[in-house]
Amino acid sequence: MGRLPGTLVATCSRGLEEVVQAELLALGHSATRATRGAVEFSGGLEALYRANLWLRGATRVLVRLASGVVSSREDLYRLAAEVSWEEVVAPGQTIAVAVAGRHPAFANTSVAALVVKDALVDRLRRVRGQRPDVDRRDPAVRVQLHLALGEVTLHLDASGEPLSHRGYRRHGGPAPLSEALAAGALLLAGYDGTAPFLDPMCGSGTIAIEAALIATGTAPGLQRGFAFQRWWFHDPVLWADLVEGARALSRRAPAPIHASDVDEAAVRATGRHARRAGVGEWIEVQRRDARQLSLPGPGTVILTNPPYGERLGERDRLRPFYRELGDALKTRAAGATAWLLVGDRELAKEVGLRASRRIPLFNGPIECRLLRFDLFAGPAPRRGGGGGCP
Repeated sequence: MGRLPGTLVATCSRGLEEVVQAELLALGHSATRATRGAVEFSGGLEALYRANLWLRGATRVLVRLASGVVSSREDLYRLAAEVSWEEVVAPGQTIAVAVAGRHPAFANTSVAALVVKDALVDRLRRVRGQRPDVDRRDPAVRVQLHLALGEVTLHLDASGEPLSHRGYRRHGGPAPLSEALAAGALLLAGYDGTAPFLDPMCGSGTIAIEAALIATGTAPGLQRGFAFQRWWFHDPVLWADLVEGARALSRRAPAPIHASDVDEAAVRATGRHARRAGVGEWIEVQRRDARQLSLPGPGTVILTNPPYGERLGERDRLRPFYRELGDALKTRAAGATAWLLVGDRELAKEVGLRASRRIPLFNGPIECRLLRFDLFAGPAPRRGGGGGCP
């Protein structure tokens, strides 16, 4: 199948739409349309493969199969039954339907998934005389149903696991910063690898590793598999050619990349993850308190995600740290540009520096701000007045 059964959609966290749109333009897709949390684009299998392989800020790549306004189970069934599932699901393949969002007609979203499954199964039974089996754990074909007010959209999931799951660290525990958000923040900061880079609170190393992937021109999807590889119309020769071409584009990092953390366990985790990502040789990792930061060179780009308190009392405990971090940036990072991804506006004000840019982003459900500080030589900052966030 050279032609895909619908429009391509790259989903993303809110605030990263312009990043993903710019990435798609760089991949040669001039006809794009950004919506809330997604960017639509057109193309065939090659476009879909390249998007999965190369997009840094996206969450998934989907193929839109149908959309419409529904007000009942019957409406949803009719919409799903009109999809040419025989062009999507091969005989013997298993299926699963995942649901995201909310809809007034479906208080229980599992009911909506069941309606779509029934419509799909009934159509294939009518067309072929046999029905596919459901496999919720490891389906060959993944269908996504998105609910939004009165409208619903059916997608074919081309990615499977979220694109942020690059393969260099485990997922499923407490959620650190996602790889896609880290890469998106770097791209919003204009980082391209030509300037020295520092993350002085590296945690598990996500920001520094994403910086190294950008600096070395390494495709973020090289070390993982994708749902489309199980489609009956998957082209393994074309895919292998694109992967081989992507590997050939990797290069040396043109400028130093440093990562540090006060926690020795975090330092070890960063080194381990960097090696898994294939960029260990380009990242210098060391144990250091962020308040004693040391720049790797002139014109350094600093991008970091400071801790913020989600529990009562943690904000007060962190206030002195943010003040001292602001002093360190002012006195130890002259000539650098610092970007702080902060999840607490009150704590951000404690930095005591005036942000020249404030970009709203979302780390899961948490609304954050990516703040830019242009650092110049001078006396330690005065407290009050400046403020990090509006």
